[in-house]
Amino acid sequence: MMPKTTISSNDVQLFQCLGGIRQLVETQHVKAWLLDQFGVLHDGKQPYPGAISTLEKLAATGAKMVVISNSSRHACVTVDKLRSLGFDPSLFVGAITSGELTHQYLQRRDDDWFAALGRSCIHITWSDRGAISLEGLDLKVVENVEEAEFILVHGTEALGAPLASAIPKKLEDLEKILEKCADRELPMVVANPDYVTVEARALSIMPGTLAAKYEQLGGKVKWMGKPYKIIYESAMAMAGEDASNCVAVGDSLHHDIKGANATGIQSVFVTGGVHAADLGLGSFGEIASESAIHALASKHEAYPSYVVPAFVW
Repeated sequence: MMPKTTISSNDVQLFQCLGGIRQLVETQHVKAWLLDQFGVLHDGKQPYPGAISTLEKLAATGAKMVVISNSSRHACVTVDKLRSLGFDPSLFVGAITSGELTHQYLQRRDDDWFAALGRSCIHITWSDRGAISLEGLDLKVVENVEEAEFILVHGTEALGAPLASAIPKKLEDLEKILEKCADRELPMVVANPDYVTVEARALSIMPGTLAAKYEQLGGKVKWMGKPYKIIYESAMAMAGEDASNCVAVGDSLHHDIKGANATGIQSVFVTGGVHAADLGLGSFGEIASESAIHALASKHEAYPSYVVPAFVW
């Protein structure tokens, strides 16, 4: 179930287009910046032009910065990724990922929904990207749907195996497995709600696509990340600030902006990420038309406070 926005459809007309974030920094005195990574800071292969220097300028103002990412992996992996791309991890207060949240909730099981899951799971994971470790969760990975008590989705490339490496599977084969799971009414936990992500200007299918398919089949899904409050509340706690002192920056209207709306946080929509093609943009830094932004925001029912072509100063 999608989170309800706290912003009315009339507010789609109120966003302000900026050339970069400097004006926002100088006029709004934001204390904490909740920053998406893919499509904002980098494309998975390299930093976007100006992203590193913009972070440095933000840090110099005393702003707190938290990376908030729909990534299946632990937060430390995200920090290592940023470091490998030339970002200075010391500029950030920390990072929270949907994968980290999923691991924490499966480990603690102090939430009624997670406590009721059981221990045997069908694990849909990555293959080419590297499988996700379930160490420390006391889970039993099974291949037979009849033996499973729930489904855990970290990726879209492979089926986890109990005693061996994950078995590569085509997306349509995984969907057939989900049909069997739906027949048994198995609950699903999705550790990355993204439908697609930007990788070197191309779009790749993410776990949220499988989760949406499962909901269409009548399955119940626990979405662990954006656009749900659970990850924003964790990020705000990390920064030690409430919603009134935060701004969320992201390139996905459905995940980043809709999530900020639901949490009552101001937001900055970066047009040059996952929606670049939707907005008719062909090159980095190109300016999208306001009418196109209005139309796309209305379509997604996600309403940014500010719009920038890229995360630049």
